[in-house]
Parts: sequence; structure tokens; C-alpha cells
Amino acid sequence: MTMTSWSDPLMTTVSFSPLYQQIRDRILQGLQSGEWRPGEAIPSETELAARYGVSQGTVRKAIDALATDNLLVRRQGRGTFVASHQEQRAQYRFLRLRPDHGEPVQPSSRFLECRRLRAPVDIARALELKASEPVVLIHRLLEFEATPIVLDEIWLPGSRFKGLTAERLNAYTGPLYGLLEAEYGTRMIRASERIKAVAAPAQEAGWLGIRAGEPLLLVERISTTYAGRPVEVRRGWYLTRHHHYANDLN
Repeated sequence: MTMTSWSDPLMTTVSFSPLYQQIRDRILQGLQSGEWRPGEAIPSETELAARYGVSQGTVRKAIDALATDNLLVRRQGRGTFVASHQEQRAQYRFLRLRPDHGEPVQPSSRFLECRRLRAPVDIARALELKASEPVVLIHRLLEFEATPIVLDEIWLPGSRFKGLTAERLNAYTGPLYGLLEAEYGTRMIRASERIKAVAAPAQEAGWLGIRAGEPLLLVERISTTYAGRPVEVRRGWYLTRHHHYANDLN
């Protein structure tokens, strides 16, 4: 029996997709393979049109689609660049907490621990790992004006993030996703979240400096990189005495 080759993920879709979507997928392949890294410029629309044998308008439409997905960024007069978590506009794209009054304030991070262990069954399933594979567990506080507001429990695949320690995390001055992108070549592309109200467990309450049983928002997130690969499981306990979770629906 002859088996179908899956070496090219476009083989089954190229005949049925609009041309600009085919070009979008080709550019996405370049991003996924590391041909163009975060923060780098991609070739001009003219160069890409020649490369793929299509019109410049088709390339422009493909780039527009990738920019809408926050994978590319257009910069007036400079060209188109691969989006990066190092950019100010993207550093807190996944943080939806806002103050009830006044302008948003950027939080400071304080890492409480970073250790390696065998993946619990539920974490292994979410990260598509075997139960025996190593994972990295991080606990972090986000503080707004020196007050702890968010406690994050972050799980990462151990094989992808070798050498990650609490000392390394605390020495880095940028956002966590910026570190994972710059030093480990992993860019968080999308996140899926579930939110529910909970009573603060004792340990989490102690880290947040509140009473056990106080109401919190629990935000559970799975973040994916290119090709939908899950690379982070996060549980965030949000103290909402003076903050709320905001999301703009388009």
C-alpha cells in the first residue's frame, strides 16, 4: 500500500485555498523554520512576489493577514518585521488585568521559584508530553505599585527550556515571553484561556499576602507557538479588589 507523504503541509490545501492564503502559509513556513527570526525584517513585497511568482497585491494581502494575527508588524518607511515580545506594544499583550480607575500601570515581576520535575499527568497531557518527561515549574508574582496582584504558576516543557533557573529569570529585565523568545527560540503566538471565580487556597493566599478563602479570579491558559504546538500551561490567581479582567471583543 502506498502511503501519502506529509512532508509539505500545504499539499492537501493548496488547490482549495485562495492564492493569498497559500502565500500566507508559505511565509508562515519561513517564520516557523526560523528563516526570519523575531525582530528581523522579512523581504519586501516586491521580492516576495518574485520569489513566489505572484502579484505584489497578493503578497500584500497575505502580509495583512499575518499582521492581523500579530505575527508580522508593518513599520512605516522601514518595511515589515517579524513580531517580537521585545516590542513595547507586545510585552503585555496576554495580560488583561486593568485598574478599576486610572491608567494601566506596567507590573514588575518577582520570581519565587523555578525547578524541574516530572510532568504531572494533566500538565503532560496539556503540553502533549509523556507523563515521565521533565517540565519546568515557575512561580511568579506580578506586583502593581509594589502590591502583589497576580500569582502565576507556569509549566514549560523541560527539553525545550534547558538551563532555565530562578537566577536567570530574575537577572532578565524584560518580559518573560521576551526571554523565552530571545534565549530559547520560542515565541508564544496564541493563548486559549478559561476563567472562573475561586476561593484563595492557603499557599497561594500566603504568596499574595491575603487571607485564605478570599475571592480570586483563576485564569487557566495554554499558550501555543507556530503550528499550534503547546509550549506553556499557566494558572494565574488574580486579586481583583481594585482591578478587573478586560477583553475587547471584535
